Amino acid sequence: GFRSLWTCRILLAEQTKNTTTQQSSQDQSKDSDEDYEKNIKSKILSASLKFVHDLGWSQQAISAGAESIGYPGVIHGLFPNRGADLVQYFYLTCNSELNKILKEQALAAQDGPTKEKKTLEFQVRDAVETRLRMVIPYKKTWPQALALMTLPPNVPMSLANLLTLVDDICYYAGDRSVDINWYTRRIVLAGIYKTTELYMLQDNSEDHIHTWSFLERRIKDATQIHSILTTTSDMALPEQALNRATETANAAFVTARNILGLNWNR
Repeated sequence: GFRSLWTCRILLAEQTKNTTTQQSSQDQSKDSDEDYEKNIKSKILSASLKFVHDLGWSQQAISAGAESIGYPGVIHGLFPNRGADLVQYFYLTCNSELNKILKEQALAAQDGPTKEKKTLEFQVRDAVETRLRMVIPYKKTWPQALALMTLPPNVPMSLANLLTLVDDICYYAGDRSVDINWYTRRIVLAGIYKTTELYMLQDNSEDHIHTWSFLERRIKDATQIHSILTTTSDMALPEQALNRATETANAAFVTARNILGLNWNR
């Protein structure tokens, strides 16, 4: 990361071999301290989730979570973004869990090639539903979470979370294309995810059956529209313009993963 590159630059310019060794030892100690703090923060945020129903995505929920596992409530100072830090933790945790599920399903499909293969459309719908179901236990307070993540300081992280989510869904559904359609599908899916999420917040049907029907219709509509557009889009765009569009879209997804500290290894 940037910190490591900057440290290396200083060492090469100013340090002797002995002080380089000493600095390396100090860096390892600092990394260890950072890992320790990160572990504590994760434990507190995890414990805080059970207080969200009553206290919302707030500093109060974090304080209650800290106290529930033996830390003083004032330790909420570790979380300068307050409720937004809690929302971010929840979003990353859910995305990670979905990634694990999708990876296991992909491996199972490889081990059983004789089974009827699910369509791309079905896999995407199933993945989006699985991810949205993770929000349902927090549905009452989720509008507050969405509002927090629309505040200017939180928008980059919110967008990074969404782009990474749809990229994982498309990847494990089998979308490995390398043209502009690769990016188009992900941007369209991001829109479908957000509109279905908002629909779900207003849905009081049993097991949110209306939401899943809404999701299925949106995916079918998008599939039909995309099929029509892709028959002419490549012909309509000059190669240079197409390459620029592809590079721009690719940069957005790379930036998203960099913001979250993730890489492209799957």
